[in-house]
Amino acid sequence: MMHADAGIDRDAEARATGEALAAIYRRADAAMRDLPIYNPALSVAALGFRDVDDAAFGVVVTPWFMNLVRVPPRGEAPLSPGTVVPRALPVGVLDFTIGMLDGLGTMESCSLVSPMHDFGDQQQAESTALAALDVVLAPARNEEASADSNVPSSAVPASPATPSLDRRRFLRGALTERRP
Repeated sequence: MMHADAGIDRDAEARATGEALAAIYRRADAAMRDLPIYNPALSVAALGFRDVDDAAFGVVVTPWFMNLVRVPPRGEAPLSPGTVVPRALPVGVLDFTIGMLDGLGTMESCSLVSPMHDFGDQQQAESTALAALDVVLAPARNEEASADSNVPSSAVPASPATPSLDRRRFLRGALTERRP
């Protein structure tokens, strides 16, 4: 979305951040190939990156994991690597772990799948990643609270009745079961 105040296409910036992140993981790919968690049918991809409350948000798929990733905007106070931060999203509150990557800086990740052995090919992994992103960012219960108060959705606490994304249901195909 283009922000008139800055004249910057933040979604384009988010996509570029996703590609920079994918480039870092592509460089790590050779070192991961001999590990038992590596799925040789897959490759590294950054999918669906977009601006969410001024942070780059999307999914990274590698042959060894699939993570939701949030790269905070410059100027956001960095937290220590390893810190777990709850983030309220339309799907509910998800825990993100702070990390640091050379060439990128601070990032936050929320594991969706690891290891990736259940995926037979890249198309299946990417379809699952995009379905997960759609579920996580779909307008839901917190939309009214965020719209009424002009507070970013990442700062709106989920109501106790708001379910979080259940990784077990996700892995068992709950995302694809909803599609007609």
